[in-house]
Amino acid sequence: MVNQTTVTEFVLLGFANLRELQILHFAVFLSIYLVALVGNVLLVTAVVQNHHLHSPMYFFLVNLSIVDACYISTTVPKSMANSLMGSKHISVPGCVTQVFLVIMFASAELFLLTAMAYDRYAAICHPLRYQLIMNWTLCFQMAAVCWVTAVIIAAVATGNTFALRFCQSNLIEQYFCDVPQLLKISCTDTSTAQSFVFASTLSLGSFCFTFIFVSYGYIFSAVFKIQSGHGRQKVLSTCTPHLTVFCLFFFTASFSYVRPKALSSPTVDLLAAVLYTVLPPIMNPIIYSMRNKDIQLALGRAMTHLPCISWVGFGEMNGKY
Repeated sequence: MVNQTTVTEFVLLGFANLRELQILHFAVFLSIYLVALVGNVLLVTAVVQNHHLHSPMYFFLVNLSIVDACYISTTVPKSMANSLMGSKHISVPGCVTQVFLVIMFASAELFLLTAMAYDRYAAICHPLRYQLIMNWTLCFQMAAVCWVTAVIIAAVATGNTFALRFCQSNLIEQYFCDVPQLLKISCTDTSTAQSFVFASTLSLGSFCFTFIFVSYGYIFSAVFKIQSGHGRQKVLSTCTPHLTVFCLFFFTASFSYVRPKALSSPTVDLLAAVLYTVLPPIMNPIIYSMRNKDIQLALGRAMTHLPCISWVGFGEMNGKY
């Protein structure tokens, strides 16, 4: 990659240049990163430790939490390090790696959310055949397809981007190596690369969006037929978090990649990137823990086993659970 360009490193402009604001950026991002990391690790721990949560729904949720923890770790730590050290540089290999990982984890998140929609459809619309439909062989196959497809898409998109030459500017108006920003500073014709980004984002996004909302059309139709108010509430408590998480991620990511140029500006681009790279990983565990009582109970059990808090007022919780 380096031999194809005269640029040996990129400069991430990102946030403010004032030292005080850089320290503030470091503190805010550190807080967000720790909350996201702890939240997703706790969610994985809670599911693994509780055998009654060993079901397809929570299997995909564990995969989603792993993706979120890795996703936010791809961009935020580098940005924090740059702010703390007063540096904005990233090497070309580092930029290539960051682009690949961001696209891979973003694609994996979208595909896993789509797989989770099918799981909810099977559970609610075909409850008597659910165990037969969503057997563990199918679950592992679906997860493998999500991951492998995400890797392929990331490899093609990264190769497509860095096949371009960068010889006039190395200034990226973003806090990480983002494909739209890289296309802006390339000194070669980017029409083919831009068309690929637009077409791939639109086609994959449209497929997942359509699949999920058709699934939820059947789900809500089945929910309205449930006579018991308690039963209806229980079904909605498992569907609402998933639909909320999907909408949050889908619309923020779509806005970043397929928005009109008229809506593009350094501030808008930066805000959009933060929304789709930082917000979903921190919000997913919060949304699921708020709306799902099984997750709340499992998180309570998991937290009682943490050395730093197990001795602070959790004796009654242990007895209760």
